[in-house]
Amino acid sequence: MKITSFNPLIVTKDAENVIKLFESLGFERRHNLEANTGNVDFTSVRMKDANGFYVDVANVPVPQDLTLIRMNVDDFDEAFKFLTERGFTKAGGENTVDTKTNKSAMMKSPSGFAFDLCQHIKD
Repeated sequence: MKITSFNPLIVTKDAENVIKLFESLGFERRHNLEANTGNVDFTSVRMKDANGFYVDVANVPVPQDLTLIRMNVDDFDEAFKFLTERGFTKAGGENTVDTKTNKSAMMKSPSGFAFDLCQHIKD
């Protein structure tokens, strides 16, 4: 398994205000992803600043904002197995997001921190 990117992901029900905050810090929108977990429709915006730092902001109807670590990998299944063998579980029992360009799942560690495990699928 190879990690291809690693950055913060903010999950919020108020994405536009979070995005505006990061725009005022010099981040620009790079691309959007619209998807469904099987339970929830959501939109995620990837942002980048002039120094090459990334932050993702996902608009999801959550009771409280969450900050996760987005970990993009080259092989989702291998990474999923790696994490589950170390006690990670899918947070909240959510389904895996599986679109034409993305496969992802929120994975929670036994101690409570979480990854958004993601594989970007290229044609």
